[in-house]
Amino acid sequence: MSRPPGPHASPEPVGRVIPTWTEPLAAAASRVVGGPLGAHAVVGRSRFWTPLRAMLLVAVALLALGWLGKAPCLQQYKTDDGLALDWRNNRQYVAMCYSDTVPLYGIERLDSGAVPYRDSWVQDPGTATEQVQYMEYPVLTGFFQYANARLTAGWLALVAQHPWLPSGLPVVVYFTVGAFWLASSWLVTVWAVCRLRPARPWDAVLVAGSPLVAVHVFTNFDALAVAFATAGLLAFPRRRPVLAGVLLGVGGALKLYPLLLLVPLVLLGMRRRDPGTVVRTTVAALGTWAVVNVPVALVWTAGWWEFFQLNNSRTADPDSLWYVVSYFTGWPGFDGDLASGEIPTLLNAVVLALFVATCAGVALLVRRAPRPPRLASLAFLVVAAFLLVNKVWSPQYSLWLVPLAVLALPRWRLLLAWMTLDALVWVPRMFYYVGPAARGLPPDWFLGAVVARDALVVVLMVLVVRSILRPDTDPVRAAVGPAAPGVDDPEWPAPPSGSGQLVARRPVLSSSAPR
Repeated sequence: MSRPPGPHASPEPVGRVIPTWTEPLAAAASRVVGGPLGAHAVVGRSRFWTPLRAMLLVAVALLALGWLGKAPCLQQYKTDDGLALDWRNNRQYVAMCYSDTVPLYGIERLDSGAVPYRDSWVQDPGTATEQVQYMEYPVLTGFFQYANARLTAGWLALVAQHPWLPSGLPVVVYFTVGAFWLASSWLVTVWAVCRLRPARPWDAVLVAGSPLVAVHVFTNFDALAVAFATAGLLAFPRRRPVLAGVLLGVGGALKLYPLLLLVPLVLLGMRRRDPGTVVRTTVAALGTWAVVNVPVALVWTAGWWEFFQLNNSRTADPDSLWYVVSYFTGWPGFDGDLASGEIPTLLNAVVLALFVATCAGVALLVRRAPRPPRLASLAFLVVAAFLLVNKVWSPQYSLWLVPLAVLALPRWRLLLAWMTLDALVWVPRMFYYVGPAARGLPPDWFLGAVVARDALVVVLMVLVVRSILRPDTDPVRAAVGPAAPGVDDPEWPAPPSGSGQLVARRPVLSSSAPR
């Protein structure tokens, strides 16, 4: 059986960190296939099984597992009127296969050809809560759903002409079409993370094999935004700031969170005294977002505004710490008891103030750090802080943190523990929706799991802050090795050749394996 080099071994430098030598979890898992990499093994000579292809294979396996997890919610049964989707007896919760994609197909009238932001519908007609509604998602996510609905209609028309083609209920076909694009998006995320870490490509296995992927990649449409955000982070250090901005802007038109990455970008650009690169990226991002949004806002203003109106009027969801505190203490909240549709003005103001305060704290951290922090570290802190102080943390939002956490703090056991716990929050969440009366769970179980998840995210944030204040504890910088300040961040563009600055070198393995 192969083993890592002993104290007197002198392997040739390979310029790549070997996880079975540096990660206890990887070393333990490698025993199934013969143990850690040997001291005299040749690395990087395989023509086919490169780390990237291995990571993509792992991702495909996890995506297939995610599909199987949602499959019970795609079952059909016969009725007097034909086939119907089998969501009887809270099946979507008991089988823990719920996905927003399925009900939205009918709720948003996509099954009848409604055009997002142009066409509206009436919710609860004839009741006191009657309300006109439009598509509630950002522009590109709304049109993504519409495009999938049109593809579904096209496929069903093709099936009508060729009955031998696979088919099902329109909503099942719609889910399948969307799942293809969501899975492809996550493969792009894995690819981008792997390319961002040429010295530590195997860290991408945490993105490819994350339990959160298996549970939530098909729960909503967030994988699209994650792919664009991560691709933007990849384009930026490759000295393509405009492309990075365009990718972040497109991601922001899918979900607003990719635009949050501009905050650490600006702060770090000020510390590194590189305003030109930051300005080009920021202008490209905001310009792209405007190009996508302004035409819709001008033509269908009421429909475009629905997303912002919904987020403004939402109260604290059970996923948030605000709801947890209110539930366990009996506190009525900042705004007290609100009528239906009433805006929680004070809660919105507090959430905004707290997020601004956390950004100010990140700015102070950037200023006080002994070396310019890495972009991924700051990005993780900003996005994690946004989720913690926000009044909504939908389950699929945790996917936002997966690539950022892996890039910021590639400690396998810790990250896998957080991802597993976060994924397991889905279980009490589903049975919370069932309710005790139907043999579900009381809110205490779900809210307790939310607190545990948030606490672990705070632990990750503390460790990231520690790696910023003590760069010697940062495993990514340890792999890069000593370099001049400002050039040891793989997420930041390297200085042009001939600038007189030192350039970060590729890592060289230690001659002894860590214990």
